Amino acid sequence: MAAATVSAGEVAVAGRGASLAADFEIGSVSKGITGLLYADALSRGELSPDITLGEPLPLAGCPAAGVTLASLSRHSSGLPRLPRQAGTLRRTLALLLHGTNPYGETLAELMDQARAARLPAGQSVPRPRYSNFGFELLGHAVAAGAGLSFQDLLRERLADPLGLGSVYAPATAAGVRPTAVTGRSRSGRVMQPWTGEAVAPAGGIRASVGDMARLVQAMLDGSAPGLGALDPVANFAGPAARIGAGWMTLDVKGRAVTWHNGGTGGFRSWVGLDRKAGTGVVLLTATAAPVDRHGFRLLAGTATRGHL
Repeated sequence: MAAATVSAGEVAVAGRGASLAADFEIGSVSKGITGLLYADALSRGELSPDITLGEPLPLAGCPAAGVTLASLSRHSSGLPRLPRQAGTLRRTLALLLHGTNPYGETLAELMDQARAARLPAGQSVPRPRYSNFGFELLGHAVAAGAGLSFQDLLRERLADPLGLGSVYAPATAAGVRPTAVTGRSRSGRVMQPWTGEAVAPAGGIRASVGDMARLVQAMLDGSAPGLGALDPVANFAGPAARIGAGWMTLDVKGRAVTWHNGGTGGFRSWVGLDRKAGTGVVLLTATAAPVDRHGFRLLAGTATRGHL
């Protein structure tokens, strides 16, 4: 496991069981990074919030083609959490019994899934519905708008400018670096890396704790791309929780906490910022035990006491 705090513009990092340079699966915290890349693309004029998926992606003629990028960024597109696909039960059993990767689709396979997707009928504005599928499509749409693959977009627009050398999204297990930590289930089973070209924007990014802390620092000091992603623009689960582009904002004892968590077969992650206090926290673990409660608690302590 590894943890980092950011306070007064300084970063403190600690780890146990792995080098501080080791990279972890950050799971759905990837959506927060995709949100930054989306907001950055808007600021560059490459896309607009009202552009539909059928414009940057080859989806003309299917229901998903009419979904706007803005709705994807807020989980209000109506797309399901995961696409319908053959072998879902088989994949789930293989994950539970053998720790195998349930993802791995190529971009072409994702396009096929999108063409077959159906949207809910009778809802002019679909209710918020957390969607990995939607964020996969959002990330690849943003990349297509820039004329890049998502992996290249991640590197050129975020990792290289901020000096985050450990931030990458392997398309296959062969692309996982030697610095990678091995994840385990809560029972201790070794889990395969969750890799895939399609899943990268929604849950396929890996990073070290130090680089995630530097990203948090950049979000707090204003040097990160796409900071508009952090600003809440719509209710998510009632008025208490609001959403920007991927990033959630929750009132916690009078403090506005901007955050996202993540989970894969063998990892859990949590990233949170108290933007008013100028503090942030990163937690990364190579086990499937939840860490959200610890993240909120550590952030509250960092905001009042500074570094641990």
